[in-house]
Amino acid sequence: MLEIGPIFRALLRNKIGALLIALQIALTLTIMVNAIFMMQERSSQMARPSGLDEANTFYLSNTIFAQNYNQQSSLARDLDLIRKTPGVVDATQINAIPLSGGGWSMGLQTKPGDDIDGTGVAVYMVDDHGINALGVKLIAGENFAPTDIVWRASSSNDWPAKAILTKAMAERLFDGDWQNAVGKTVYINNHEPIQVSGLIEALQAPWNGWDNVENAMLVPQQLESRGSRFFIRTEPGRRDELMPVIEKMLAEADKGRIIRRVTSMEQTRTESYRQHQATNSILLTVIVVLTLITGLGIVGLAMFSISRRTRQIGTRRALGASQWQVMRYFMLENLLISVVGVLLGAAGAVGLNIWLVSTFSMTPIGPELIATGVVVLLLVGQLAVSYPALLASRISPATATRGRA
Repeated sequence: MLEIGPIFRALLRNKIGALLIALQIALTLTIMVNAIFMMQERSSQMARPSGLDEANTFYLSNTIFAQNYNQQSSLARDLDLIRKTPGVVDATQINAIPLSGGGWSMGLQTKPGDDIDGTGVAVYMVDDHGINALGVKLIAGENFAPTDIVWRASSSNDWPAKAILTKAMAERLFDGDWQNAVGKTVYINNHEPIQVSGLIEALQAPWNGWDNVENAMLVPQQLESRGSRFFIRTEPGRRDELMPVIEKMLAEADKGRIIRRVTSMEQTRTESYRQHQATNSILLTVIVVLTLITGLGIVGLAMFSISRRTRQIGTRRALGASQWQVMRYFMLENLLISVVGVLLGAAGAVGLNIWLVSTFSMTPIGPELIATGVVVLLLVGQLAVSYPALLASRISPATATRGRA
């Protein structure tokens, strides 16, 4: 404690340098904490389960170019061929792919009326094999029956009488009471009634950044369109083996269409979150660079301070100060500067987070993350100053007294 007074007086003689380092630490903490917070937000988004059996599923595009093409009979033939292929668990036609970035969405409401705001939901058109093909888990109600499946022309606006919702969607519609959602009626297009026939555990929308990404709905429809997709689930470990096999089989079965874009769900997830990965890499680079610059700044200030106080250090050594006492002096000096910096940085981190929350609807930052950032930067400061302090502790009294003040 006796060293605090001399340290303060020494800092007052070099106010600008100490203030610059404190501000650098504050800026680093402000950016570090919020960057880590944003990285955690993106990482949690990337870790969300899609609800699918991703490791064993893939899909492909079926584009028809032939004229007078019988889509209904051809679809039934194609699905039969796929389902009978050894190693295939199930297959379905589907209008959109989860996490792919493109699909259908509608609004559902529990009461009819144009004056009622609907809750956004992603729409997936499947047949009675859809749940098994997707690998989603039915947690309440029942699957579609073959008699529930209806054909839908690409220009049609009609909706079937039944739908299967995700648990998250049911919670949104019925104020958390998803257990009693089966059998209830919801309304689409403000007035058209649809009965909830079942619930599935989870299924994500095609858009990973959508606020309603967990809201999805399966409807028993087969889309009559010249461009469609087949979604296929295989036995564990056989996906990569069967992808080219099924592509070739379908291409050879009908020359009036093109089979292309054979893609696994794992690849789709990777592509969907590529921007998240890139952003996290950039943020991590910024954190590392700022921390290194701060550490080098601390080293530079300490070395400059030591070079100016060589005679003072030598005098202290001549008066009996040990190497550890000299080293402790400079480490304590740096600690005082760092404390001022992290206090300013903590306030800056909270302020920046408030702006991020209000601007981008993010969740507020937790105090534990700020505390972690404070501890990290205090440790970085002590580590950075340790080498200059060690050099100062090795200055001999004889060498110091021969130098200039």
